[in-house]
Amino acid sequence: MKIAIGSDHAAYHLRKTIIQHLESKGQQVNDFGTHSTESTHYPVYAQMVARAVVSKEAEFGILICGTGVGIGISANKVPGVRCAIVSDTYSSRMARAHNNANILAFGARVVGPGLACDIVDTWLAEEFQGGRHQTRVDLITQIESGKDISDQA
Repeated sequence: MKIAIGSDHAAYHLRKTIIQHLESKGQQVNDFGTHSTESTHYPVYAQMVARAVVSKEAEFGILICGTGVGIGISANKVPGVRCAIVSDTYSSRMARAHNNANILAFGARVVGPGLACDIVDTWLAEEFQGGRHQTRVDLITQIESGKDISDQA
């Protein structure tokens, strides 16, 4: 499995920890940076990882900033991305099982390294359940394309 990963300066050290963790499990990681703790802009890394996932250069993406919120919002602006912003393993599992999230975002100032690794492992191990959840993912895609789905309530 190939995983794209990116972070801003606030998550530089945690990103390095996650990369080591993934590589120790045999995962192939494409590291988009940032490559220092010097202040930078999280939307840049969100877009790079999101484009890698949408283009199938990577199967999944992981994004980390201070809270996970800004980088996750940024990634979700790229058509085809379903980025879940999580801070616990249950939400991580449901993001894959119910929402078929293709990118995971969390915050280095919100979760520690141990929990972050557990969140990633849980998300990668989970399978999308399809069925009624596929119908909902399809509705998300329709919203993304500009369609009004209010008649499907």
